[in-house]
Amino acid sequence: MKANNSDLSREKILIRTSWISTIGNAILSVSKIIIGLLAGSLAVLGDGIDSATDVIISIVMIFTARIMSRPPSKKYVFGYEKAESIATKILSLVIFYAGVQMLLSSIESIFSDEVKEIPAPVAIYVTVFSIIGKLLLALYQYRQGKKINSSMLTANAVNMRNDVVISSGVLLGLIFTFIFKLPILDSVTGLIISLFIIKSSIGIFMDSNVELMDGVKDVNIYNKIFEAVEKVPGAGNPHRVRSRMIGNLYNITLDIEVDPQMTLMQAHEIADAVEKSIENSIDNVYDILVHVEPAGKCQTDEKFGIDKDMVE
Repeated sequence: MKANNSDLSREKILIRTSWISTIGNAILSVSKIIIGLLAGSLAVLGDGIDSATDVIISIVMIFTARIMSRPPSKKYVFGYEKAESIATKILSLVIFYAGVQMLLSSIESIFSDEVKEIPAPVAIYVTVFSIIGKLLLALYQYRQGKKINSSMLTANAVNMRNDVVISSGVLLGLIFTFIFKLPILDSVTGLIISLFIIKSSIGIFMDSNVELMDGVKDVNIYNKIFEAVEKVPGAGNPHRVRSRMIGNLYNITLDIEVDPQMTLMQAHEIADAVEKSIENSIDNVYDILVHVEPAGKCQTDEKFGIDKDMVE
């Protein structure tokens, strides 16, 4: 069993990053909602509501980090690391909901018969403040997510990057609204932003399916496994190779063939050497299971796993 970061350190980073995100987004959200209402800008108000969903997302992340730190139990013998993927999927649904709500509000505003007024100039100032704040939060989340290989943090960083684009769109819409004296441009900007939010949420949702379906995002890991086995004398025909993610860690299972005349001890030593070779080739390995078979006894009708010819 091997990992680059201890569970305790990873939990601390997740919680600290989530709290920073919560406080930062709360400040931005309250500012934009209040100014959006006072200035009469639908785009700024929608941007504030989107930031409010980020506060909810950050709270979910804190709760999830606590769950992930639990030790394995009889019911969950592989531990609770996959709670991160479930949380990521929940985040995508929250983002999708925010996008749909903003889409409906923008469409309603565009086709409304009410006389629209040009937003107050203060809307521009709070939007510039939001862009700077969101950019700093997005960079921080992304770096921390990559540091501990967290899909949840990187997904939230993508969401905050989208918020930077959203706020930039709001700013551009406000500028054009003031230049051309057309309040409807504020609503059109909100419509375009809502479509961007929805697209982003679908991407995050699909990406989270990989771990929940026991897949791997980087299929090149199989090339590394086969190359690692080839380095071990006596280990032949690696097949039925399976790899899946448990949180940010790989759980790898494979079959190899050895000389049928070997003693049990010799076969065991080869299996140990295969494990060590794989651990030296791949980072973030949680566990490796090597099944040893006598050469020539490989079954051809195996359902799961891949063979070397499938990755060449």
